[in-house]
Amino acid sequence: MNAFINENFLLQTESSKRLYFEYAQNEPIVDYHCHLSPQEIALDRQFENLTQIWLGGDHYKWRAMRAAGVPERYITGDASDWEKFERWAEICPLTVRNPLFHWTALELNRPFGINDRFLNKFTARGIWEECNAQLAKPAFSARGIMRQMNVELVCTTDDPVDSLRYHKQIAGDFESGNFGVRVLPTFRPDKVFPRSCSTPNGVADYLKYLAKLSEVANMDVSSFALLREAFAKRHAYFHEAGSRLSDCGFELFKWEAPSSDAFLEKSFSQILKGEIISEREIIALSSILLSDLGRLNSERNWTSQLHIGALRNNSTRIMKTVGVDAGCDSMVDGSYGKALSRYLDSLDKDNKLPKTIVYNLNPDANYLLASLVANFNDGTIPGKMQYGAGWWFLDQKKGMEEQLETLSNMGLLSLFVGMLTDSRSFLSYTRHEYFRRILCNLIGKEMEMGIIPNDFDWIGKIVKNICHDNAIRYFQF
Repeated sequence: MNAFINENFLLQTESSKRLYFEYAQNEPIVDYHCHLSPQEIALDRQFENLTQIWLGGDHYKWRAMRAAGVPERYITGDASDWEKFERWAEICPLTVRNPLFHWTALELNRPFGINDRFLNKFTARGIWEECNAQLAKPAFSARGIMRQMNVELVCTTDDPVDSLRYHKQIAGDFESGNFGVRVLPTFRPDKVFPRSCSTPNGVADYLKYLAKLSEVANMDVSSFALLREAFAKRHAYFHEAGSRLSDCGFELFKWEAPSSDAFLEKSFSQILKGEIISEREIIALSSILLSDLGRLNSERNWTSQLHIGALRNNSTRIMKTVGVDAGCDSMVDGSYGKALSRYLDSLDKDNKLPKTIVYNLNPDANYLLASLVANFNDGTIPGKMQYGAGWWFLDQKKGMEEQLETLSNMGLLSLFVGMLTDSRSFLSYTRHEYFRRILCNLIGKEMEMGIIPNDFDWIGKIVKNICHDNAIRYFQF
């Protein structure tokens, strides 16, 4: 088999190739949203085999394996690492036209250098042994791979109750010159919102979380006012540790104007007594915390990230046996544009709207979100309100192209802060390469069609900015 991933992969014109090789390929990676483990980076984990680094936690692959009829034992169960890899290899040829087909080839190519054969049941043993031999080398540890892939900066996703001990360890290594990649925390306060408090089990889980929050904030969260105070304290703690972004996930974004303090305190007191509360009360309490987050982000020059549209944990069977993030999530439909607009406007009116990136999971909302966020640019920061990169089910070729087209039509592509991995795997940095090739192909084709000026100094600079420089300027790490 000829090399599937060759140097011109996805680059269909000479202009596309020039844009990629001269302006995109060698730009350092700023991965401002991912789910890597800070502990694995701090301890510089050396992975024993390809299953541990490639299949563990990868719900994209788990989802495909279930679809292909692979029993759960070989996905998340007690089968050996080799048996799990062998089953993945057997179904890999079935992924043609699924993004996993390209991702698999890209990830074997870099960093392992395998591009002369695709993974299948016949090549599995050879690829397994070849990759495992490389994984035993220092250059293929967690930090080693980050160095190989030219990673400059990473933002992980962290709960407000996290001590950030591993971030502090990594920061010390960065300051001493022992590790040249900055790794910063991101404030992810989803569990602070009382979203689960419509059921007795949800209330019980939330109370356990409040106990942890009380401990790390060194205060008794015995009222809603004190919850807001603890929330602010942890935000300040993350800021001192280098955090410059927050992130919140939503099924459908819900927000309403503030209710009275008496109503909020009464609702929160019910939770403290172990009682469920209504959907209206959940929205009221969560809306205040969302507004607090926006104001805190604005005051500290952070960026808010809002991920909207994931319908999670659809399979009760998988939820009971495997848990969350198991590959049983999907897009949700429904209206949320007005609620989001009211939220952004409430902050904007008080001059407390932070830099904001909004991501959608359902492509039906592409033009809704891209047009909506642009309403709140204020002339203070170039590209302040960002329509975010293709996320989750949309971080594939067509999804990326449609995101780029939408952003180009509704806003300013030239100010886009670029791609991210949103991944738990150290092998996912090739998603930046994938995005860059798609970007350069899109623009390069239009240069040759006469739709974009054939000026490489001008257009090449825009490509370079999207791949790296815009993110550095925007986030001000």
